[in-house]
Amino acid sequence: MSKELEEGLKLELDFTKLKKVAQTPEDVIPAIAQCADTGEVLIVGYANRLALETAVKENMATFWSTSRNELWIKGKTSGDYLEIVDILVNCEQNSIVYKVRLKGKGSCHTKDKSGKPRYGCYYRRIKTKDGAIEGLEFLQGAE
Repeated sequence: MSKELEEGLKLELDFTKLKKVAQTPEDVIPAIAQCADTGEVLIVGYANRLALETAVKENMATFWSTSRNELWIKGKTSGDYLEIVDILVNCEQNSIVYKVRLKGKGSCHTKDKSGKPRYGCYYRRIKTKDGAIEGLEFLQGAE
């Protein structure tokens, strides 16, 4: 991923993501990490059976990286783990929500202008004017 895509203000949504996910060799479902205390969505990823079983065993949010085709325990390399409080399943049993508490400095792999990991991956919003999309802007304090 490019720095401009991950941290810039140009809107470049990847509408092909689910097509790419569908082509992975693993069977996966969406897995959302949500702060147990605030309700803020921190990360959206995917989980296969191994990721879910690992999450339960390790008590840490675990995903299946569809781009690297490997198990991804959030925080394993950064130290910014997401400790599981609860795991929710939707009515159709085709997605899960990890209710988590951050055990580190942030949950996003990007960093703000001071070099600190961002709390979550949702730190920009779509900027509009007169009913049209203009681009992106940072949420207050997320630069």
